Amino acid sequence: MFNIVLINPEIPQNTGNIARSVISQKCRLHLVKPIGFNIDDASLRRAGLDYWQFIDLKIWDSVDVFFSANDMERMHFFSKKGRVRYDQAEYSKGDFLVFGPESTGLDEEILLKYRNKTRYIPMPDNRVRSINLSSAVSVVLFEAMRQNGFFNKNA
Repeated sequence: MFNIVLINPEIPQNTGNIARSVISQKCRLHLVKPIGFNIDDASLRRAGLDYWQFIDLKIWDSVDVFFSANDMERMHFFSKKGRVRYDQAEYSKGDFLVFGPESTGLDEEILLKYRNKTRYIPMPDNRVRSINLSSAVSVVLFEAMRQNGFFNKNA
């Protein structure tokens, strides 16, 4: 199992797409407040997230609370400013794959403090600021799953 961490997610549809991937791969989703949308039952139904009840979800009150409660050695921080290409990092079961908000990405303070744990997805055309958050999570999650044999002895 991997831990997908969304710090201050802003767009419910992205979080919904990520939740679907998380459920399909038996991972855990961590949402770190503030969250830019309601996650009550009515709001989730309106966003078409009728599978939300199946998600292994943990909600954190702040980045500081999240970081203090988890093993920082297991963290991988994703940003276009990362140091190591995502497919050249090594992932182990239980690692945390950490992504920032859609509009700004991870805070510069986090990127500087954990510089050696930052990863990036290559984007050779600089006319595009970034790829969609749910796409980025999928790219990284499936690389981590691939490195670990998709948790299937027959893979």
